[in-house]
Amino acid sequence: MLIDSHAHLDDKRFNKDRDRLIKSLEENDISLVINIGADISTSIKSVKLAEEYENIYAAVGVHPHSAKEMDDSTIEVLRAFANRDKVVAIGEIGLDFHYDNSPRDIQRKRFIEQIKLAKELDMPIVVHSRDADQETFDIIKEEAADGKLRGVLHCYSGSAEMAKDYVDLGFYISLAGPVTFKNARKPREVAKTVPIDRLLVETDSPYLTPEPHRGKRNEPLYVRHVASMIAEIRGMSFEDVGRITSENTKKLFNID
Repeated sequence: MLIDSHAHLDDKRFNKDRDRLIKSLEENDISLVINIGADISTSIKSVKLAEEYENIYAAVGVHPHSAKEMDDSTIEVLRAFANRDKVVAIGEIGLDFHYDNSPRDIQRKRFIEQIKLAKELDMPIVVHSRDADQETFDIIKEEAADGKLRGVLHCYSGSAEMAKDYVDLGFYISLAGPVTFKNARKPREVAKTVPIDRLLVETDSPYLTPEPHRGKRNEPLYVRHVASMIAEIRGMSFEDVGRITSENTKKLFNID
């Protein structure tokens, strides 16, 4: 059985078949999905999905794209939702200097605020980083100095060397559809070198659809293609990759 450690099943692209898809996961060897919030609205939707379906857990947080929408009350809203039974992380949070949909100083401020909330609540963080590798790492390293921060770099796109630095901080690395792409040099190097007990698999669905389904909507069922590629790269069995990454996901998110 596999766990999709990062999906957005609240996305409107699932409106027509969300219920059918979620109910079909177990028969397709997907035991759990962690559904991730990206702003207050999607965080609320994520919590509702988790409370409706036994095999869904939720994360709540504000993505860097929406950091400019946060105000001083937002952290209190997130704190309230984070205390719900099936909320297991704060995320996705981080920095995105590719699109710069929010000013960079606002991204930094709100990222750090949400990290501090996670530490206060003893919850892991789910980190988005795009074109901001070093600054994301520097913030996390500083905030992790007290030993109270843990989390995962989702859909990791940085170097294998930096992945090792994150692992040294106690973080996990999650790989998604790009590891299956033909030109995926960096993700494949990461898949090969990161200790298997620090790897997670995800889809980031409906985005980043893996081969051989590129061009179609992504969905949790396709996480098997990510796990299969990691197994091939590492010379492991698909079953072992599925078992170990699932154990890692449960450990990080404190799921029994």
